[in-house]
Amino acid sequence: MAAEQKTKPTAISVADFIAAVEDPKRRDDAEAACALLAEATGEPATMWGPSIIGFGAYHYRYDSGHEGDAPLVGFSPRKANLVFYLSGCEARRDEFLGRLSKHKAGKGCVYVNRLGDVDAAVLKEMAAASAASLKARYPG
Repeated sequence: MAAEQKTKPTAISVADFIAAVEDPKRRDDAEAACALLAEATGEPATMWGPSIIGFGAYHYRYDSGHEGDAPLVGFSPRKANLVFYLSGCEARRDEFLGRLSKHKAGKGCVYVNRLGDVDAAVLKEMAAASAASLKARYPG
């Protein structure tokens, strides 16, 4: 029996979640990031689990048989930094990250202290490329 997916869309209000972010600068960054990612993807913001704001969705299935749903693009305004989930832009990842400015990166994540530390146009381009790539790889 497969484990139930923990991160899935919820009915939590994105606006209420962002309004509850304690640090006012982080809250402002979250509002700006939400608008930027909605514009980049053309998708509305939805809460995924208790702390990830996602845009769009795709259904994946691995050769192992594991499958689930995930947002095309997402972010979370954590206490330490903003975490962007941009797993669909592997082909241009190094190029994007080279132009992004001050950040740290994991496999499918980009960590930013403040939104003003990075080039928002590059982040928007990266989000659009990630969403388009995942839509093409996992249609319908």
